[in-house]
Amino acid sequence: MIPFEKIRSSGEWTLFLDRDGVINRKLPGDYVKNWNEFEFLPRSLEAIKLFSQIFKYVIVVTNQQGIGKGVMVHEDLNDIHQKMCDAIINEGGYIDQVYYCPHLAIENPSCRKPNPGMAFQAAEDFDDIIFKQALMIGDSISDMQFGKQLNMYTILLETPSVLSESFESEFIDMNLASLHEVATYLMFS
Repeated sequence: MIPFEKIRSSGEWTLFLDRDGVINRKLPGDYVKNWNEFEFLPRSLEAIKLFSQIFKYVIVVTNQQGIGKGVMVHEDLNDIHQKMCDAIINEGGYIDQVYYCPHLAIENPSCRKPNPGMAFQAAEDFDDIIFKQALMIGDSISDMQFGKQLNMYTILLETPSVLSESFESEFIDMNLASLHEVATYLMFS
């Protein structure tokens, strides 16, 4: 069970968020290659604002193999992330850092979820992160495996792509429908 009361009251917890399918709309069979293709999911900005009031750190960890495939470059992705963070700030929230893995899945680099490389980088950059006091929210089993192997609590968002698949529950502490539902549950449970 996720200790929502402890998360709310301590101010010491870290939130790890996947990006595509969690913060913004996922493009089926494609990648968000520029800001014009980026669309926040309904009420995700409001949710991140609420998370910013509860968590010490809010960190995005995202696999972005579109760079490895050559359909975009680092500068494109950095522009998307800067504009995403600016929009979040304009709504009263914040993202402390965005980490991404540009490599192809077939390469199996340490930074690509479910491997823990991005979490280790975050812990290096923010040396007071404690993984047992962290929550991972994502929309894929690799997000859940990423969190569980580091002893994080995990919440799987039940997006249309997730609902069409069967997942092993050992990696999932809770299923909720959206980022906003997680924020509401966290604030009022």
